[in-house]
Amino acid sequence: MSDKYAMTIDGAAVRAPDTFGVVDPATGEVAERAPEASRAQLDAAMAAGQAAYPAWRSDEAARRKALLAAADVMFARAEEIGHIITLEQGKPLSDATMEVVGAGVWLKYYAELEVPVEVIQDDDSARVEIVRRPMGVVAAITPWNYPLLLGVWKLAPALLAGNTMVLKPSPFTPLSSLKLGEVLRDVLPPGVLNVVSGGDRLGAWMTAHEVPRKISFTGSVATGKRVAAAAADDLKRVTLELGGNDPAILLDDVDPEAVAARVFGGAFQNNGQVCSAIKRVYVPAALYGDVVDALAEQALAARVGNGRDEGVQYGPVNNRPQYERVGELVADALAGGARAAAGGAPIRGPGYFFEPTIIADVADGARIVDEEQFGPALPVIKYTDLDEAIDRANGTHFGLSGSVWGTDADRAADVAARLECGTAWVNTHLALGPNQPFGGFKWSGVGVENGPWGLYGFTEMQVVHRSKQ
Repeated sequence: MSDKYAMTIDGAAVRAPDTFGVVDPATGEVAERAPEASRAQLDAAMAAGQAAYPAWRSDEAARRKALLAAADVMFARAEEIGHIITLEQGKPLSDATMEVVGAGVWLKYYAELEVPVEVIQDDDSARVEIVRRPMGVVAAITPWNYPLLLGVWKLAPALLAGNTMVLKPSPFTPLSSLKLGEVLRDVLPPGVLNVVSGGDRLGAWMTAHEVPRKISFTGSVATGKRVAAAAADDLKRVTLELGGNDPAILLDDVDPEAVAARVFGGAFQNNGQVCSAIKRVYVPAALYGDVVDALAEQALAARVGNGRDEGVQYGPVNNRPQYERVGELVADALAGGARAAAGGAPIRGPGYFFEPTIIADVADGARIVDEEQFGPALPVIKYTDLDEAIDRANGTHFGLSGSVWGTDADRAADVAARLECGTAWVNTHLALGPNQPFGGFKWSGVGVENGPWGLYGFTEMQVVHRSKQ
């Protein structure tokens, strides 16, 4: 264990009066310590962002050059930072390394994204343009499932737009974000990116702070509501990505064996800790047994273990509260008469490991169907009427994404169009990219990330009306 991680404030490494432990989820033991930012240090970070803003917003060419340089750093140091992600998050090293590479892809995309001026009138009387102006300092609060990538989802468009940022990672996974601040100190001007770490108290200070004009938050619905309430007093702009309970509907023409591997991948990526992963599967009654068996076969073949070990496909659940929640939802389903076709229990030994679990003979109304489990347990629900299945899929406060699977792609697309969600996939799931907007309906969030639409979320629209009279 070491005290090697520092915050980045105004381009400098900053220690804190106190630290907190960061647990390796593969062992359940504290592996490193991170700084616990004080209120004065947060004020300093906000002041640094505010001071850097005028120069940063004024030079678009410099912003693009800096983002390209930041992308190159991610590509060059992907494995080094990947080891840090595996230590704090638990995912296999190959997945962690690809997360860092993905951060580089997002940075490069925004560095090269053209944002044309929109001309809505150009005649003898006037030229009227719609332009996008930056907001100022952005407060970004990120989750623990993709700690680096989801930070860059916010960082890249916010900085391209001309804003500066104060970034707070989850206290479960602060190390990779602290490292991000460190490796970008020589790439970005001082104050453009400030990284502070701490617990819920720090997040509350950030959302109520008088400096930031925008809050971008990814996390739970309950916390997202508190963020929105805190922002409302100052009319701060918000983008909220708050998770989902994503349905997958299998149509009656699917091949159970062929579809099972792809559905399993869409549900268990990152050990099920993906906001837009498949969280429940609706299967026609005639195919139900075959699909359950095929999914169970996938689960039983999956290799779970320490993300640093060769050949591991799925690591531990990231933290004890989430590990206990997954176990609670599975136990509740089994106590209610459901059947574990595979898995169903924690893996004995150190760390937060849970068997990849397929829950059969379960229906809407069970907590594991109605709530977001965010872990390695997938309920499979039988249906006899497609219209009813669609209604059940939509019968939730969530609306992040969903998918429909069928041999007749046109028919599947027609069904997908009836899903109440931000992304409706056909014969795939978790197909994401920097150019594709990502957001949700209902309680799944406010606003979108990625693509030019994500960039616009970090800007204010301004009309420039030039009279020709």
